[in-house]
Amino acid sequence: MKKTLLFVVLIFALVLASCAPKAASTAGKKLFFIAKVSGIPYFEQNSYPGAQEAAKELGYEIIINSPDTPDAAKQIELIEAALAQGVSAVLVSADDVDALCPTLEGAMKDGKVVVSWDSDTNCRQLFQNQASTEGIGRSLPQMMCDILGGPNVCAGKVAILSAAATMTNQNNWIEWALKEWEDPKYAKMEYVGTVYGDDVDQKSYDEALGLFKSYPDLVGIISPTSVGVAAAARAVEDEGLQDKIKVTGLGLPNELRAYVKSGTMPKFALWVPKDQAYLAVYMAHALLSGKITGKEGDKFDGGRLGEYTVGAKGEVLLGPPTVFDINNIDKFDF
Repeated sequence: MKKTLLFVVLIFALVLASCAPKAASTAGKKLFFIAKVSGIPYFEQNSYPGAQEAAKELGYEIIINSPDTPDAAKQIELIEAALAQGVSAVLVSADDVDALCPTLEGAMKDGKVVVSWDSDTNCRQLFQNQASTEGIGRSLPQMMCDILGGPNVCAGKVAILSAAATMTNQNNWIEWALKEWEDPKYAKMEYVGTVYGDDVDQKSYDEALGLFKSYPDLVGIISPTSVGVAAAARAVEDEGLQDKIKVTGLGLPNELRAYVKSGTMPKFALWVPKDQAYLAVYMAHALLSGKITGKEGDKFDGGRLGEYTVGAKGEVLLGPPTVFDINNIDKFDF
């Protein structure tokens, strides 16, 4: 009798197990993670470790490779090589909003997941945005105006030092910055133009020097790129212009701490890039595992960052950026 009862219990347990939902296995699945350019701390010391952390937690093999210059054609070559290796998903910070589309669209038709992060493309399922594009863009002239005395007081010629002219995030931020600049409270703060350093340190430095020569009465440089903002601040101090020209933009606390303390860059902003890359991997996993389809309102687990919701047009916001200044700069280490 006991043996019969035990047999019935075992059979019942097996039936329940067969009916239970099975978690999608990540065994053998590869992710390809690609930044706009290699060799810069923002990506190599922050984004790459964040992506690796999430991939390890989720059980994926992750391949990381980025072009040595910000070049869409080189990104395409690397993505195609990764697809040939059988990756299940491509996570890309795009050097061009459209150029990658034939390759990425082909990948999606073959059942691959495509997630953009940092810099968007017109061909993906989800986009991991650092923060509101409008919010970041509008914050740039706001910070410079604050440095120069505040609304209706800030005055003088100000230039923008961007990365590459094709980079989606840079162009979108600058577009919103210029819309903000139209507010009458900036009437005395003159926008004189944008130059491009291509996210190359020396070129960004040289472009800053060029601005000093083109505009002898320049009072400020806004740079929405970690390479450009550090290069501009270094150029200002090398030329002994820190009492005349101020710098602000988006950058890493560990790279800019000395400029904040010297007064060359009284304030700047950024999110946590490691978290950005980490979340992008969780987004790809949510799609690969079938937990979401990418439609607006889909909710998914973001690991240590908590639950996230897909917004309009497949955008997922990491959260608001932090403004760094003399009062909080020593509290951050990245």
